[in-house]
Amino acid sequence: MTDPAAVPERLRLRVVALVSAVLPSVSPVPPALRKVAGFAPARRARLGGRVIWAALDDDTFREHAAVQVAAVQASLDDPVDAAARAWLAREEGWEAVVTEVAESLEVDESRDEQAHAEHARLSAQVAALQAELTAVRAEHRAERERAKADHKVLRQRLGEARGVLRAAEEARVAAYAARDEAVAAAETATRTAEADVRRLRAQLEEAESGLAASRRDARSDRDTASIRARLLLDAVIDAATGLRRELALPAVSGSPGDAVESALAGIESAPASSAPATSATLEQTLSLPRARLVIDGYNVTKQRWPTASLEAQRSRLVAALGPLVARTGAETTVVFDAAESTVRTAMPAPRGVRVVFSPEGVIADDVIRQLVAAEPRGRVVVVVSDDQAVARDIVRAGARSVPTSALLGVIGS
Repeated sequence: MTDPAAVPERLRLRVVALVSAVLPSVSPVPPALRKVAGFAPARRARLGGRVIWAALDDDTFREHAAVQVAAVQASLDDPVDAAARAWLAREEGWEAVVTEVAESLEVDESRDEQAHAEHARLSAQVAALQAELTAVRAEHRAERERAKADHKVLRQRLGEARGVLRAAEEARVAAYAARDEAVAAAETATRTAEADVRRLRAQLEEAESGLAASRRDARSDRDTASIRARLLLDAVIDAATGLRRELALPAVSGSPGDAVESALAGIESAPASSAPATSATLEQTLSLPRARLVIDGYNVTKQRWPTASLEAQRSRLVAALGPLVARTGAETTVVFDAAESTVRTAMPAPRGVRVVFSPEGVIADDVIRQLVAAEPRGRVVVVVSDDQAVARDIVRAGARSVPTSALLGVIGS
């Protein structure tokens, strides 16, 4: 039995195990087995078994390996071990030994195959039963999970119902408490009101007594007060006449009822204003003490520099206002419309000039109205704008409206 293919698998594995155990002692080791020789004995047979079996085709290597295997003590009760040693040494009569062991191994392998088949069948049955058991367990688990979920939902609904009931009870108690508190507050307020009425009646009587006494005292002082008021009135008239002559203010035309009559007739009247309309008069007005100047920025710049960018328009107007503010000392605010923009650019301004951008969603006209409304009545407030609606509103608020042409004549280019 020299054909390697005719050697039973069990005998072949025993031959490889014997050779792998003594492989480091075999000299010389074939190049293909040098790496395998460095492995541990268990790994040599497992990882290099095929390479070792192929190398045994070389009789020289086989004979050297047989010598080393013969030096290892043999197992006397193992016929497979004896057949493997005989196959390696190949001494006289070795073929009979190998053939006998091979035949017995074939019978054992046939029995093993039958046993393996029966084992496989039983294993399949066990696997089927296990799968069925797994399915039953999974179904039981799912049913249990559904029961738990239903139980959880029912507990949750019960808790919600209890919470609603508890909240209703608390609301009822709170309503009763609020009712009692309201009744008590109403009674207290009634008593307080009655006390206030009595106190106010006493104060009224006291005030009537004081008024009668004051009337008596006023009769004696009326003549003296009339003389003092007449002197003060004459002084005011003389001062106003001198101021009108000094400022060369034009005469006021129209009457306060003109706007009302025009509105009733359906005619839009021009805003009544005593504001100066010329550049020279504007500068004289701004020279008055604590004068206030409010400018509609883009209303002026788009007439003076219509082709320039908005940034350039702003810079030119603010720079041109510097000399005017320095000459007159007027407190000046320039309002630019930024209602549709979210960006507010910080820009330098001359001393005495403030730059304001209207908030997002608010036009500059409304900001100007707010600034004028914030000023006290009697202060000189001048607004530069050609918007007629703005002019009417600020004149009604006590300010003076000036067209943009008057301001452009003052600031020049």
